[in-house]
Amino acid sequence: MSSSIQIKNLKVFYPVRKGILRRIKGYIKAVNQVTLMIEPGQTYSLVGESGCGKSSLGKALVGLAPFTDGDFFIYNVDHKKLLHTNRRRAAAKIQMIFQDPYGSLNPKLKIGDSVAEGASVNNPGLTDRDLRRIAATYLEKVGLYAEDYDKYPFEFSGGQRQRIGIARALAARPDIIICDEVVSALDASVQASILNLLLDLQDEFKLTYIFISHDLSVVRFISHQISIMYLGEIVESGPAAAVLNKPAHPYTKSLLQAVPDPDAQQSKEYQPLAGDVPSPLNLPSGCFFAGRCPYKKEKCRAHPELSGLDNQHTVRCHFPFIHES
Repeated sequence: MSSSIQIKNLKVFYPVRKGILRRIKGYIKAVNQVTLMIEPGQTYSLVGESGCGKSSLGKALVGLAPFTDGDFFIYNVDHKKLLHTNRRRAAAKIQMIFQDPYGSLNPKLKIGDSVAEGASVNNPGLTDRDLRRIAATYLEKVGLYAEDYDKYPFEFSGGQRQRIGIARALAARPDIIICDEVVSALDASVQASILNLLLDLQDEFKLTYIFISHDLSVVRFISHQISIMYLGEIVESGPAAAVLNKPAHPYTKSLLQAVPDPDAQQSKEYQPLAGDVPSPLNLPSGCFFAGRCPYKKEKCRAHPELSGLDNQHTVRCHFPFIHES
């Protein structure tokens, strides 16, 4: 079976305008030449600090951010073209669940009507009664009640609102759901319940997830494949076990060291990265991470390419084994 998503050389650039005439003076390169192959039914996680480009990538895939360049296919259908020619059909293929469970719902719209909007994407000819029935079914799928249909978002907790967002995305019956920091605003106990719900729904509906997060403890729980992003590009990618248990890039290693270990008898030593993240408006000519890397050498003045290690594990580093654990 072919990959459910094929993203090739994706670019998302935001123009920077200055002056009275608002002329373009440069571009913020939020996503730069990203290529991903994602298998059906798997969870592919994009991980990195705020500003690394992972959310811009997700938004570009659903048409909410500029698709500057690159190709994007879902089951061999050109989704980039579909976004311009048939947005309804495009929305039926890929949906997004947003980070903010409070801001992602219309406060003046009954939650059942919000979910019904998702259902109408695939079925524009359905009656109001049919849409109500379908929306009630999906509310129950996410652990709420059919009777909740006529309630408003303010009547629900943050975790419940995120369940509503999941139901709304699910009602469109997409092939792929992008989960953009979907548990970062929730308490730890609520996070676990939402993650378990996502896994159950993935199994039931054979969904493919693109899971965007900065939290590697969450990513470890849900991922099949992981790509680490830094300044708009992939710096390490591979099966979850390979990336998390044997990180080959110093940035990945630093992210893992920052994850608390509740089972450790004493807190582990963590050395925060030195320096600041370079501006995406003025990227370094060499390795983007060199200014913060404790292992940098003269060769790092040249920009590294992604290179293969083993078992589909790739890394963008001139010295990928120098920092092995």
